[in-house]
Amino acid sequence: MNILGLDYNTQRSPLLMPEYGREIQKMVDFAVALPDKAMRQACANSIVRMMEAKVPQIRDNENYQQTLWDHLYLISRKKLDIDWPYDVSGAEKILSKPQPMNMPRKGDHVHLRHYGHLLEELFQLLKTMPAGPERDELTRQTANHMKRDLANWSHGSMDNEKVADDLARFTDGKIQLDLSSFKFENVPMPDLPGNDNNKRNNRRRK
Repeated sequence: MNILGLDYNTQRSPLLMPEYGREIQKMVDFAVALPDKAMRQACANSIVRMMEAKVPQIRDNENYQQTLWDHLYLISRKKLDIDWPYDVSGAEKILSKPQPMNMPRKGDHVHLRHYGHLLEELFQLLKTMPAGPERDELTRQTANHMKRDLANWSHGSMDNEKVADDLARFTDGKIQLDLSSFKFENVPMPDLPGNDNNKRNNRRRK
């Protein structure tokens, strides 16, 4: 229902850049309609100063003056005929939207969610690597990464035997950790409720 004398936003033309408000949009539309180019130029300079005052945080950006003139070009719907002090030919990139992400394909699941795709890729790589120092180093890094993930996702559990078992299982038995000689890095316990070690550490910090 329309009520005479009331102006609703839903009845107005949409704003291309709402952060500047409708008053700036009206000023830009006014400038576009001016018949004299010198008047349009002077009006544009004033509008840019008002835009900067309206959104002062824009000054935090590098080359913010370029951005302001790009925004003015877009708000005018590319109809403002002036001598632009900056090259505004790339202004439309500001409004471009990122490409949608591809959904995981069937079969692209992770065996154990707490390890994630990165470790699964490492498991696949370890399967194909020949024995030698490079594989040994990657094995070391992978095992320690697995132990950190277990600590974060398993309520502080960091069972070395589980790491060795999972590593062998997900590399089809190609990688076998010798727990009698393999040295894990010191992985700190995560901050969990009821963790007495964390309580003692917190008391020491105070």
